[in-house]
Amino acid sequence: MPFPFPTPEQANLAPPDAAEVLALSRGIASAVAPAGGLTETQQLLMRAVFVSMTGLPPTPGAPALTPTGLAESLAHRTLDFRRRIVQLMVLLTLVLRPLPPEVADRIAEYASELGVEEGMVEVAHAFAAGTLGLAAMDFERNGCTSQWHPDDAVALHTSGELASAWDSVVRDPSLAEHWRAMEMLSDGTIGRRITEFYRARGFSYPGLPGSAPPLLAQHDWVHVLADYGTTVESELEVFAFIARANDDMRAFSLLAMVVSLFETGYLRTGAGLFESSPGHLSEHGIATRVGDAMRRGALCRGSVDFLRTDWFALAELDVASAREHFGVPPKATTALEAGSVGPWEAGGISPFQMTSGAALAEAAGRPYDSYGAALD
Repeated sequence: MPFPFPTPEQANLAPPDAAEVLALSRGIASAVAPAGGLTETQQLLMRAVFVSMTGLPPTPGAPALTPTGLAESLAHRTLDFRRRIVQLMVLLTLVLRPLPPEVADRIAEYASELGVEEGMVEVAHAFAAGTLGLAAMDFERNGCTSQWHPDDAVALHTSGELASAWDSVVRDPSLAEHWRAMEMLSDGTIGRRITEFYRARGFSYPGLPGSAPPLLAQHDWVHVLADYGTTVESELEVFAFIARANDDMRAFSLLAMVVSLFETGYLRTGAGLFESSPGHLSEHGIATRVGDAMRRGALCRGSVDFLRTDWFALAELDVASAREHFGVPPKATTALEAGSVGPWEAGGISPFQMTSGAALAEAAGRPYDSYGAALD
């Protein structure tokens, strides 16, 4: 039976203290552990998220806590807080392959007792059942683009409406010219930097053949804004940042998507362009980097939907001012030590992207400039 929510006067809005972190550790570990106990990747990710978001480490080896016990410990927590906890359970479940059906069932029990309806729990069930096509449909139905309306394309500056969120637009000269015109902006502006970002990697501007869907191109600005490179590992950071910056809980689907693409490979494709490349989240230090990206997103000013931001309206801001506009905090030292790099550093570009950038420069008759990006 769902545990009742507190009244506004009763709600606890303070950060979790040590006692609550212990209860969360017990409840979350009880929900997501397979028969052999938490996997190494689960432990790394759980610790990274707890430390980044609460400042305190989890205690995953503590005694189990039932769904009712966890709900009682969160009696004074709001629906949003409880839903974030369920989303963390889902995240820790999505790194399991195979995903045991009993684990998916268990997180559904915890969600029910907490009074939370979370669409990504359906995705976990589909993965556990091996119905990967159904899981992809569940992402669309429960994700951040589930209520896409053609008017949402206004911020993308496409010449026509988009029937669906991840539609490609490869014949829109006006859109491409919007992007190309930013090459003339002052050095250091975020608009100029995004064009350098594209030129270094051989990316086509939206509106041209071979370009990414305009909605996906929105996340490229975040690479520049939040100082993340463009390897697969950095993509995990970017989408963790984007997902947590948005108070619309459906934005969590973006992080769930990239984990399903770049850790377990449950999804073969996503966001109209990405293709599966498993095993990256479990690499050394990546969980720490993802946890810090979530922290940075959560600390942005207000609720920010970076995918529906009109970036052209901000293009003339220098990057530092753009970060101040959104309240983007610096990376934590632990993330930097774990290898988090920006788009203009060694490790901030892939070999394929550098080769593509050099080919684009040659075709345009200009010298190749990586603008500081280099292979690791």
